[in-house]
Amino acid sequence: MPDKPEDWAWLAAWLEQHWTALYAGTLAGVIAGLRVIYGGGTWRRMILEALLCGAIALAGCSGLALLGIASSAAPFFGGMIGLLGVEAIRALALRFFVRRASKP
Repeated sequence: MPDKPEDWAWLAAWLEQHWTALYAGTLAGVIAGLRVIYGGGTWRRMILEALLCGAIALAGCSGLALLGIASSAAPFFGGMIGLLGVEAIRALALRFFVRRASKP
């Protein structure tokens, strides 16, 4: 790869374009992992919670534009997802979608 500068340029452009989403996912994973460790959870739970929160944050970042929220706010939402955890996010999403589905 060092002999192909266009590959490095492509990677740099891709990272610049997706930096906020990557940062939000990483932040969510780190906060979730630290939260589980602080609560006395196992290594297995810490790894799974961190991966799930990171994936939820990455998925959520793509939906921010649909809600009219700037993509620069993605790290904030990633941090909140990591702090709340998978179960709380699941409960919030379920409540939101049930409420939206019950409206005429």
